[in-house]
Order: sequence, then C-alpha cells, then structure tokens
Amino acid sequence: MKDQTDISQIMAEIGARAKAAAAELAYAAPESKAIALNAAADAVWGRRNEIMSANGQDMEFGRDKGLSAAMLDRLMLDEPRIRGICDGIRAVAAQDDPVGEVIAEWDRPTGLHIRRVRTPLGVIGVIYESRPNVTADAGALCLKAGNAVILRGGSESFHSSGAIHACLVDGLHVAGLPEDAIQKVPTRDRAAVSEMLAMTDHIDVIVPRGGKGLVGLVQREARVPVFAHLEGIVHIYVDKAADARKALDVILNAKTRRTGICGAAECLLIHRDVVGTIGKDVVELLIEAGVEVRSEGLAGSVDASADDWGMEYLDMKIAAKVVDNIDEAIDHIRVYGSNHTDCILTEDDAAAEHFFERLDSAILMRNASTQFADGGEFGMGAEIGIATGKMHARGPVGAAQLTSFKYLVDGDGTTRA
Repeated sequence: MKDQTDISQIMAEIGARAKAAAAELAYAAPESKAIALNAAADAVWGRRNEIMSANGQDMEFGRDKGLSAAMLDRLMLDEPRIRGICDGIRAVAAQDDPVGEVIAEWDRPTGLHIRRVRTPLGVIGVIYESRPNVTADAGALCLKAGNAVILRGGSESFHSSGAIHACLVDGLHVAGLPEDAIQKVPTRDRAAVSEMLAMTDHIDVIVPRGGKGLVGLVQREARVPVFAHLEGIVHIYVDKAADARKALDVILNAKTRRTGICGAAECLLIHRDVVGTIGKDVVELLIEAGVEVRSEGLAGSVDASADDWGMEYLDMKIAAKVVDNIDEAIDHIRVYGSNHTDCILTEDDAAAEHFFERLDSAILMRNASTQFADGGEFGMGAEIGIATGKMHARGPVGAAQLTSFKYLVDGDGTTRA
C-alpha cells in the first residue's frame, strides 16, 4: 500500500505528462486521431478474451463486495458488449473532427475579420465507478477532441478498465501520438481521487460519472471545474391523451431493458382520467415483468413512502403517482427530478409543447423510451456522461462538448481610433 506522499508524487507525474501530451494533441492531424481510434478498436476486439478474463476477476470482486444485481450488470462484459465498445470507438473515429471547426465568423466595420473556432479543453480528469466501458468512451472522446485524459475508474472495474486502457495506448502508439494522452490511475487508493480534485495546475475539468455519493463528493471538494453528471431520476408522465399501445411499450422498455443505467425510468405520473385504463394495464404489465411498483393506491402495487419520490432505484422497482393534470406532473418533476431526462406520453401536440416548454431537464422526450438518453443513440458515437448542469456542456457529452473555443482575429495593419 502506497502512502499519501507516494500518491501525491504519482498523480503529479501523471498530471505533468498529461499536460505535455495535451499540448501536442491540440494540433494533431484528424487523420492521426482516427488511425489511433481504429487501431484501439482493433486491439479491443483482438484481446476480447483477455478483457473478459480480467472482467471475470472484477465480477468476483464485485460479488464478494456485495454489489447489487444491477451494479453487477453494469460491470459485466461479454462478447456482444465488447463488440459494442469497438463499435463505439469506431463511430467516434468516423465523426468529423471538432477541433478547428469555425463556429461563427464575421467582419467588423473597423476592417477586422473575426472567427470563433473550437479548441481542446486541455486535460480532462474522468472519475467513474463500475462501468468499464467508460474507459473506452472517455478515452476515445477526449482524444477525438484533442484532449489528454486521466482516467480513475472504480475499484470494482480495476482489471477490466486496465485491459481496455492498454488497447487505447496501443492505438496511440500505432498512430505515433503521445502515449501519455490517455493515462489510467494505477491504484485503487481513494487518495488519488482527492489529488485529482486539487490538480488545478494540470487538470482543466473533472467529469464524475457514477452515483450520487461520488458526484456529491466531487462537487463539494473539487477545486477544478466540474461537468456534473447527477442521478437519473427519470420521470414518465402518462397524459390523458396517451396512446395505450405506445404507453405500454415505452414504459416497459424504459424500466426493464436495463435497470442499472441512468436513463432507466424511476417514476410514473399517470393522469387521473386514464388510471382505470392505461394506468391499470401498465401496472399489471410491470408487475408481470417482475417490477415492484410503489404507488399511492394503484391496484396491485406496494404502498409508496415519502422516500420513493426522487429515488433512483437502478433496480426492478418504480414509483407511481396519480396526478390531476399536466401541471401537477410538471410540479412533481420540478421538485423530485434531477434535470436528467423526463418524458411525456401523449398524442396531444399542445400538451407535449407545454411539457417541453415548462421543464428544463437536459433531455425531454415524447413517446420514446428514456433508455435512448445516451450519446451513442444521439449519434455522438459514445458519451463521457450526461451533464445535468447548465454551464458549458449539457445533456450527452460527446467530442464537440469536450471543446472550448477561441477567437482568431485578422487585420491588415488595422489600428484602433
């Protein structure tokens, strides 16, 4: 076990190497970054058995630690999921390079020509928990945007993340890019997290990806700017004008496809006019699928407590409440939601517009499963997380969201009067 002095030294060295790599990546050719990413995807697929073996160690560690079934599902890697990781890396490689993109340009009467162009953020620190695929997503997206990244995965995914990280470094080597551009913290020691949060000389932004405890810790203690990825307390409002078939399909998928992801539905709000029809059928369908429904008076459900409102279960459980109108549903979401993703099921265009206008969640949906709250599904190839704050990035954070901008100003011997 390393002492605090050792951890501080290790992190300082990692930070210095990352900063040097970021300076070189800032002007790396788009073709070089694409070569690195495609080579990394090749390496991940070629080493899939090695990665699954490492994941087996992590799964055993997780079971011994008493992780829930949903958390173990987040942690588990099999061949289809590894293929998904490869596909995600390749999708990022195929995207247009955001660095140098002209966001806007204009001329001034003074004779100046001004361009606002995308530029990398610099060094990004990513702190995440049990999902080893975040290693690939974060590494790929940061590289695409010209940033160096320091990855600190959770103790549960230590071996899996290490195996994936090695493939990303292979890709950098193939492309002739600095291998320090994607670094992984080599210890499970929590002191490394505290060091990262204070590395203002080396890290430009921190992205926490995990549960409320992790994100809260980062927000409280970070001296580095943070892109917050808070809980997915996802609500679905079943309007009086909802289509019954669509409602049943969307709600079942939103809750049960994968319960352990942040886009999983956690609370149903059902308009009183459809409680006896759609509401009854939805509750029966969920219970039949093995979901525990916690509600106020809906037949077949378990009685809800005050703690069920605003709960992120990440499990086969869902809260449900009857509301008198759309505004009561909106008020409930404003109080108990997390500004992540919320959905309305309705065939009434005016109701949908009202819902979209009055709520300010990062993602608002209509008649679609909230499991689509994902950067890959948004066409970003992958995501580093879903930012629920309002500064800089918001919603799925892809490569373009991992850039800032600068102004390029051209004159012709121009002087100011």
